[in-house]
Parts: sequence; structure tokens; C-alpha cells
Amino acid sequence: MNTIPFTRQGLEKLKMELDHLKKVERPDNIRAIEEARSHGDLSENAEYDAAKEKQSFLQGRINELKSVIGASEIIDVDEGPSDVVVFGRTVLLCNLKTDEEVSYQLLGPYESDPENGKIAVTSPLGRALIGKEEGDEIKVKTPRGVQEFEILEIK
Repeated sequence: MNTIPFTRQGLEKLKMELDHLKKVERPDNIRAIEEARSHGDLSENAEYDAAKEKQSFLQGRINELKSVIGASEIIDVDEGPSDVVVFGRTVLLCNLKTDEEVSYQLLGPYESDPENGKIAVTSPLGRALIGKEEGDEIKVKTPRGVQEFEILEIK
């Protein structure tokens, strides 16, 4: 199995989610199933069906998180070269067509949040940025067509 890169904070966040699901959500769901069962006929009990469906979702998410945490690898974002784009670095880009500046931090797929400036190193833009330096220009194929960027700064 391949490892999944994480920052220390990102992995801790995932572990907290797993802990919350196991210690809060799952027990609440068990109580909801018991409550729905006490209402009688299960064949026409929408509360029971909803609770069982949520149980399935919760167990699936718990299994997924356990698997991801087991395959995780913490990468120290303070290590590595500071003049080259690597995991954990924040990159200031200039869109060469629109002259718009955008900033992204390159993280693992489970920490990705593009709306908040965090993209996965496995995304098309992330893959294009890895190994590049300030002043380099890159082309990235996106759903909106080919985008061209210049790397202005690596933090």
C-alpha cells in the first residue's frame, strides 16, 4: 500500500475525527436504533431505516479513517529545500492570462481544501508545481482549459 502524506496537524485532525465518530457518533447512533426498535414494527419504521443507514455510513467512515491513518506518513513541512516547491510549501502564483495572483499550500489529498488555499500534491496543479522554482512557468490542463502560471514566491 502506498503511503499518504500528512502534516502533523492534518493527521491529528483525522485522528480526532475518528475518535469523535467512535466515542460520540456511534454510541448516539446505537441509542437511536434502540429507540426506533422500541416503536414496534420495523418494516414500516422510517426512523429505524434512517438510523441503520447512518450506522452503515459511520462504520464505513470509521473503516476509511483507520485505513488512511494506517497508511499515513508525517512529512515535516519545515524540512527540505526552501527554494523548490515541495510538500507543505505555500506557493504564490500569477495567472499569466488574467494577471491574477493566487496562493496555495501543497498538502496531502485528505488535507486539501482549495477554497481555503490548500491543494493536494496529487492534483494537476500540485503535480505541475512539485520540483519547480521561483520564476518558473507552468502549464496545467484544467476543466476550464489550459492555465498558465508563473511562480512568484515559495514560502
